[in-house]
Amino acid sequence: MSTATRDERFVTIKEIVCDILEIEEDEVTEVSLFKEDHNADSLRAIEILAALEKEFKVVINQSELPRMVNLKGVYEVVSEPAGW
Repeated sequence: MSTATRDERFVTIKEIVCDILEIEEDEVTEVSLFKEDHNADSLRAIEILAALEKEFKVVINQSELPRMVNLKGVYEVVSEPAGW
């Protein structure tokens, strides 16, 4: 997946997040908050983390969960171990 562009990776992340949170893609923006705006709980955050690890073949420390509050944060957290 290393040849994917930022936009392609972002779309993939958004699809994963929307699937797990059971929301439509047009309901979530880059900065909308999962917990406050979309009623996500900590279990959903862990599901998102696990799905991202599987999709992008990276390991994400659970200590990064507090940064994963919106799509922008999730992208940043995944990009570090993925080397984007």
